[in-house]
Amino acid sequence: MKIAVFCGSGRGVNPIFAEKARQLGQLLVQEGHELVYGGGKTGLMGVIADSVLEAGGKVYGVMPATLTDKEIQHSGVTELFIVADMHERKAKMAELADAFIAMPGGIGTLEEIFEIWTWGQLGYHYKACGFLNINGYYDQLLGFIDTVVHQEFMRPEYAQMMQVSADSEQLLELLINYQAPAQKWK
Repeated sequence: MKIAVFCGSGRGVNPIFAEKARQLGQLLVQEGHELVYGGGKTGLMGVIADSVLEAGGKVYGVMPATLTDKEIQHSGVTELFIVADMHERKAKMAELADAFIAMPGGIGTLEEIFEIWTWGQLGYHYKACGFLNINGYYDQLLGFIDTVVHQEFMRPEYAQMMQVSADSEQLLELLINYQAPAQKWK
């Protein structure tokens, strides 16, 4: 199974984020999975890619051409796909991946996972999506999603499409066992 991980190009202030990225990378290889990610060598992106590679796993990076000019691409990945822009990046990652995880990151991470989640809600794919909620990083966002459901801007079954755990092993198990809702967006 190829797992796409959206995460920060920075490491964040708390060292637990990098440690959990390293652990997730090792777990993916241990469980026979491959990594699809944004192709960068910095931040949590670099940490998870390096940990997968160090454990003998395969890493597929997808990077817009404009970012390669800034020399931030990871040169050691199994395969690096250079695409025209961020739209193509998300489409290529969606094509390559069987499931998606959002680790801590900024608005780019949120934009990526929200678009993939929306595509699932609309029935463009039936792949699992999840938040690795390290150290409560996504607690306030998840509270807001509850508000969205409560205010009837999202059906509960669509909110439940997003798997959530603070534990990498548990989240991976949730993604593997995910069943998309039978009823799709109308």
